[in-house]
Amino acid sequence: MLTRLSCAAFAAFALLFAPASHAQEAKDADPALWAVKDADTTIYLFGTVHVLKPGMTWFDEGVKAAFDKSDELVLEMVEPEMAAMQGLVMKMALNPTGPTLTEKLPAEKREAYAKAAADVGLPSAALDRFDPWFAAITLSVAGLPKLGYNPESGADRTLSAAAKAANKPVIGLETPEQQLGYFDSLPEPLQVKFLVATVDDYAKMGEMLDTMVANWSAGDPDALARTMNEGMRETPEIGKILLADRNARWAEWIEARMAKPGTVFLAVGAGHLAGGDSVQAFLAKRRLTAVRVAY
Repeated sequence: MLTRLSCAAFAAFALLFAPASHAQEAKDADPALWAVKDADTTIYLFGTVHVLKPGMTWFDEGVKAAFDKSDELVLEMVEPEMAAMQGLVMKMALNPTGPTLTEKLPAEKREAYAKAAADVGLPSAALDRFDPWFAAITLSVAGLPKLGYNPESGADRTLSAAAKAANKPVIGLETPEQQLGYFDSLPEPLQVKFLVATVDDYAKMGEMLDTMVANWSAGDPDALARTMNEGMRETPEIGKILLADRNARWAEWIEARMAKPGTVFLAVGAGHLAGGDSVQAFLAKRRLTAVRVAY
């Protein structure tokens, strides 16, 4: 379940559990990069990982050159201040009445849920008055510090800081309200299914994330797609909402942006640029070709 949480809201939640950064041996990564071009417009497509281990070097070579050529940075969302994000969560995820979260879970999953919550330092009742989608995300991100991952090292934060330093405009394809809304608008049975899948995958979280990052580092979108698709077999309905539907909208945005001259560096979760329902696939339906940039 972790691998399908591709929205930038993931990084905002992860900041709540961010560990102190520790120096690690530098590891070179060469993630994939694409470009869509016409006579006077270039849009680079770069897949990000929202949380990385400190010490990975990827913002160099072809990626840095493309970023430096660009007039603006486009992200999934411009990350709000943490207080604002917390306010949105309380507004959208808090569920003060009705059955508790534990009561909503299938009886045979409650013990596993309580163990996962305890592993990240939470009593199982701590999230009882929140919606199941919020509990699923919390379990997904709260264990990251023990695995050595830190959102401060994530690609989105690095790109945002570089854009600020270079005085480049930064815009978001979506708002924080939209991103949280994808989860909050899920029917409750599907939210519970989401949480159950997260609990079932909890013990494999480190292995899954390590594999995803390794695929990303190697610039292997096909392997990344296999990792993503394997995780989506349990809840394809959520995959449609979080990936395919958004990719279609972003391809429409790119098509419209191609009518305006300039160079754009567009960075979204790497899973959006992999597989049969990728942004590139939807661009092809609009007769736009994304060409892999060799570097």
